Amino acid sequence: MLTERTRASASHKSLVLRLLREHGPLTRGELGSLCGLSRTVLHDAVGALMDNGTVLASIPEAARRKRGRPAEVLTLNPGTGLLLGIEFARRAVRVATMDSSREIVGAVGEAHGPDTPWQARVDIAWRLADTLTSGTLRSCAPNGVGVGVVGPVGPPDHGPMRASRHNAVSELVRERFGARVLIDNNTRLAALAETIWGAAAGEQDVLYLRLSHGVGGGLMVAGALHRGAHGRSGEFGHITVEPDGAPCECGGTGCLETVASIGAVLDAYRAAGGTAADVPELVAAVRSGDRKAHAVLERAGAHIGRVLDAVSHAVGPGVIVVGGELVDAGPALMRSIERTLNTGVLRGSDGRPTVRPAGLGDSAAALGAIVRMAPWPPGDITLCGGSRAKREKRRNYAVDRLAVSSSEHERGQEHVPQRGHRYGEARTAVRRRFGTPERL
Repeated sequence: MLTERTRASASHKSLVLRLLREHGPLTRGELGSLCGLSRTVLHDAVGALMDNGTVLASIPEAARRKRGRPAEVLTLNPGTGLLLGIEFARRAVRVATMDSSREIVGAVGEAHGPDTPWQARVDIAWRLADTLTSGTLRSCAPNGVGVGVVGPVGPPDHGPMRASRHNAVSELVRERFGARVLIDNNTRLAALAETIWGAAAGEQDVLYLRLSHGVGGGLMVAGALHRGAHGRSGEFGHITVEPDGAPCECGGTGCLETVASIGAVLDAYRAAGGTAADVPELVAAVRSGDRKAHAVLERAGAHIGRVLDAVSHAVGPGVIVVGGELVDAGPALMRSIERTLNTGVLRGSDGRPTVRPAGLGDSAAALGAIVRMAPWPPGDITLCGGSRAKREKRRNYAVDRLAVSSSEHERGQEHVPQRGHRYGEARTAVRRRFGTPERL
């Protein structure tokens, strides 16, 4: 897990960024009065943000004409620009955006047919991004676009990508958005996001599995995203669970994807006499007490559990995160997964991995794509609560209270509208939100 020193450093930098967002340009003295940090801690936080280009220091012309040493004014660097994260899933496009202050300002998605051409998918992404940025893309290209796609993608820094399809997608995005593009596997990016803001926030060794129209996942090992030599790490959906089972699109037989994807589960339910056409109808059947629906989910969960058991013995995760639409079908699936794990890797173990449902929903891969594009550390990036219009209406001072952790997902705001007699209350609220002590 992250050290206390690393956590404190990230919270200090996040605090500085938030105050500059809310107040605009500030001198170091003004910033120190607002944040309540010691001069040394504030100096280190500001220095780190200046080093990665997020914060700029300048001396106003009016201050230059005065006697004495002029005070530097700190501002957010608009040149860091807008970053976009896009996930091209099998049947949907999802987009997230980060502004120049390293705040995730929104995420949105749109479903499409499985045979939708790539140009149309890229056009959907542009339209969604244009809506999120309130038309900014029409006059200004983003600083970069992170893209998540289905299937193996090799390390982006190890030469040309092996798959021509991924090269084609990257070129389409580059032409449409006029920006540099970084492409990676979508479920790996989701795993990355879940370790920053989601169910495995702050964990170092994480196994992530997504159960959607396809089945895949990602591994975080010692705090780093693992890709493997050829970009195939995390392809859990193509581990064989039924040697004599159904053929898989990968060319194999009886892969996990043939029994635990959305299509496979719905087919199994219909074969058992059910009538669900999609996941919402399956959820309704489960909630109505349909035993066939429960049995189908329990069978899928048992297969999933055995795969997670085998992988856990190999990599030893501290946390297992399970996401995707099928997790919303009810507790039957997760209970079956945990029950199977309890008979394997968890039994008699001193260091048992914790199994948790994913915390970021459909936006995880798009958020992870932003993290891959943004300057590190990702702890500086904050999730936004509320719309852009609401943020613009905040007066003088506001503290967002959005925290996504393994046990809690809150969205709210704590407003401190005055700076006069409530100034002390504002400082206390900031320290409580970011975990900073009275003096450091």
